[in-house]
Amino acid sequence: MDMPSHQLTMTVLMTPDMANFAGNVHGGTILKLLDQVAYACASRYAAQYVVTLSVDQVMFRQPIHVGELVSFLASVNHTGTSSMEVGVKVVAENIRTQVVRHVNSCFFTMVAVDDERRPVAVQPLRPFSAEEKRRFDEAILRKKLRQELSQRFEAVRQP
Repeated sequence: MDMPSHQLTMTVLMTPDMANFAGNVHGGTILKLLDQVAYACASRYAAQYVVTLSVDQVMFRQPIHVGELVSFLASVNHTGTSSMEVGVKVVAENIRTQVVRHVNSCFFTMVAVDDERRPVAVQPLRPFSAEEKRRFDEAILRKKLRQELSQRFEAVRQP
């Protein structure tokens, strides 16, 4: 598959060991897979090891069922000095009916690290398409919101 280095797709068949007794896949199973695809996408782009700094806006829109084929569509949306925002869209496909549903989305902040686990610089992301520019601009807004929220919590904690 020929994808840009800042994008990655992973597809997994949902099996009974991933689900509860109602046949719905556990949220924790999806979170683990989300972290794996975010890691792979960011590592591939940075050509470095990466660590997860944060995950936000995890939205479980619909349940995922045993037997569905689930695709994780990951993209580096923005880069800082050593950090990257990776957006992941999750779609589930009923193999028999071929109905595809958007079931989950979220955003990871990943940090590139060296062999001693110290942050290292990553190449700046240059968005080209209209979609990439939209993701880039929205990532900047999310970063500002995360910083503002952090400052508000710090202000509340200060005596």
